[in-house]
Amino acid sequence: MKQVLNSKEKHDHTAVIVQRICSLLPNLNPHQLRESFINDAVYRSTIYGIVEVFKILIDINPYLEHFKDEFGRGLFQIAIMYRQESIFQYMSAMGQRNQDMCLLDNFGNNVLHCAAFWDPSSQLVHGPALQMQREIQWFREVERVVPPRYKEMRNKDNFTPKTLFSLQHKDLAKEAEKWMKEMAQACIIVTALIATVMFAAPFTLPGGTDQNTGVSLTLQSRAFKVFIVSDVISLFASCTSLLMFFSILTARYAERDFLTSLPRRLILGLFTLFFSIATMVATFTATVVIVFRGEAQSRAYIWVSILACLPVLMFAFLQFRLFGNLILSTYGRGIFRRKKFVVSPLISIGYG
Repeated sequence: MKQVLNSKEKHDHTAVIVQRICSLLPNLNPHQLRESFINDAVYRSTIYGIVEVFKILIDINPYLEHFKDEFGRGLFQIAIMYRQESIFQYMSAMGQRNQDMCLLDNFGNNVLHCAAFWDPSSQLVHGPALQMQREIQWFREVERVVPPRYKEMRNKDNFTPKTLFSLQHKDLAKEAEKWMKEMAQACIIVTALIATVMFAAPFTLPGGTDQNTGVSLTLQSRAFKVFIVSDVISLFASCTSLLMFFSILTARYAERDFLTSLPRRLILGLFTLFFSIATMVATFTATVVIVFRGEAQSRAYIWVSILACLPVLMFAFLQFRLFGNLILSTYGRGIFRRKKFVVSPLISIGYG
């Protein structure tokens, strides 16, 4: 908590310093801005996504809205290339998106071409598959707001945005495919073992059976009912997980598959795998309780329950970050979630 407060205090002090330095900006013309350090400041605040500093600079001197880098790219194009959604949303809220939409850089690239570029050093998410999904989300978002003719516009290298996207993300797509297949192969081994054990469990009933009828001697006990129900659930969950991971191995791995199809299969596969492990542990616990019935039953149940929870909790802990990121990026509101920006002291605009 103390670190958070210290970080916020430093952030506030930085904002105050920037405001004081920028108090001289309204009197500078475009030529003076180019000669000063301000152009570099607005450029760096854009590529690093420091929206607070960006807002201060733009609000104080509107000339900065028309900044262009050495390649002829405007701030909106730069924000897209560096995947800075906070700057992207703020410029959309202030209306700058419409002004920069028609800009072409020195290489004939429009804003959709800029969304097609990929910088490997900008990888920030969990794994290449999620990175590929994020790149497609960015391209789709920019594609949604550009005029239709921009989708087929060619740059000086004669590439359309879609062709450029495929070329730029060719290596990432291969890495994402390899990552997904390795994940699926590792999980298939586990799910196959669970399915095999759970399928065989009912044929070796704990507690023994009646030699004449073959009926379990513990048929009426609560532990036996838990054993049967947990075994059936674990078997079906592991089979479902097995099918999901097998479908990942046999997928086509087209670019659009990384957006929703493959992540959904991985989500369902991981969830059913976790569920099958949890119910398998419940089956094992019920078996121990049945075998150690009698005076030691209560103590055995307590200790077995505690120890049996450890692998389940460990699996959940190790996979929680990946599973959470998959859920948020696939079923959440995405990287372009609604934010509220104060464009001027009198105007508040929400972008969504």
